[in-house]
Amino acid sequence: MTTSATTPATSPTTTTPQAPRPSAAAKPVRWAADTVSALREGARLRLDYSAPSLWRADRLIDELRREDTPYAAVDHTLRGLGAYAGEVIARQTGAEWWASGGDHWIRTPDGRLWDPIDEARRCFTGDGSLRLLCLDAMAAGR
Repeated sequence: MTTSATTPATSPTTTTPQAPRPSAAAKPVRWAADTVSALREGARLRLDYSAPSLWRADRLIDELRREDTPYAAVDHTLRGLGAYAGEVIARQTGAEWWASGGDHWIRTPDGRLWDPIDEARRCFTGDGSLRLLCLDAMAAGR
């Protein structure tokens, strides 16, 4: 006796593929992840991609500035913290990364462009805040 019905082979765990992110996101997402990992290991700073965690990022940048750390010594960290802030904005608002000429911005659903990497650099000069940038971007999306 032959059976016409067959049971398809299934794996015990099924994953749903995520929608691919724009290629502009590749570098800043990596910068953010590298910085989160380095700060967790080196400075014992926990960053969880939440808006409140940007307060800790602002404090770290402020401490670096007050210690008169040379800009060249923190350039990559600032870039990573800016990318981290951009990722927080992207996750909170549905924004996407945009890139042109080596620069990276976040575009919120309302069409506005934000430059979190430059904002991190402005924080280092005492004239910016990643937390406030995120709050502004989140408010603009409402």
